[in-house]
Amino acid sequence: MAGARTMPLEFEKPLVELEQKIEELRQLSESGTMDFESEIRKLEKKAAKLQKEIYADLDRWQIVQLSRHSARPFTLDYVGHLCTDFVEIHGDRRFADDPSMITGFAFFRNEPVCVIGHQKGRTTKENMVRNFGMSRPEGYRKAARVMQLAERFGRPILTFVDTPGAYPGIGAEERGQAEAVAENLELMAGLKVPIVSVVIGEGGSGGALAIAVADRLLMLEYSTFSVITPEACSSILYRDPGQAKKAAESLKLTARDLDGFGICDEVLPEPSGGAHRDPLAIAKTVGDALKKHLTSLQELPLEQLLETRFEKYRSMGEFIS
Repeated sequence: MAGARTMPLEFEKPLVELEQKIEELRQLSESGTMDFESEIRKLEKKAAKLQKEIYADLDRWQIVQLSRHSARPFTLDYVGHLCTDFVEIHGDRRFADDPSMITGFAFFRNEPVCVIGHQKGRTTKENMVRNFGMSRPEGYRKAARVMQLAERFGRPILTFVDTPGAYPGIGAEERGQAEAVAENLELMAGLKVPIVSVVIGEGGSGGALAIAVADRLLMLEYSTFSVITPEACSSILYRDPGQAKKAAESLKLTARDLDGFGICDEVLPEPSGGAHRDPLAIAKTVGDALKKHLTSLQELPLEQLLETRFEKYRSMGEFIS
């Protein structure tokens, strides 16, 4: 909640200002200066109504902004809420460790699992360390190494997607960024363990897909998933980064859009106002959904699991002969 108040999005500002006024009145009441309980109750009702109105009619660009909210729970937050005995694994055994990609083993509701996910930072310093959630080749190769370990030990894989895209820097390209992403797609298509992916924020381009070739793809209500960011798309199509809102509408990148296309397997509802307003509630929602889908996948024989995964991706898109 602190992040929501210090860095409100433009469309959130009327609500945040009202909440700040409520907090000020509450502090005055608690100090014994005056009794504002009646006024507080009226403002709380007004805030609840305003919140409902704001989030009931968000456009795609507003959802993009919400998916990037710095106070939204990140991968390590979900790991902390949902898992026990998490042991992080570092390094790709080729070049280096990539802090923007979290990998490791843990217990999820008493079951051993493999956990992989993008990790952003909340402060500028943290984001410099995490590279704003944009992984380099060594991050994807680390993820691949841990996936292979998960397959060896028969552990299902849970991935948390939250990245603008794979890092496009010169060094990353020199070390084979495209190859690292492509190899992950091939690897995940044939892994002999169940895979469930959750888009918890923004899912951008191949950087997201490289850990999202899953048996089940889940998306939070205010998350996005697309081939390119709206800003990059508008720069290419309209030669104007300022047309990002227009690009977002054309990309149809929200969870509801992806659900309508048959790409997303379930849209997970967020608390009123977004996941950042109630991290515990969204963690429970995500945990329950993961358990449900994981249980159903584990009931499938291996051959059927792989065949179903193959058909899932083969059926995407429209083909004209």
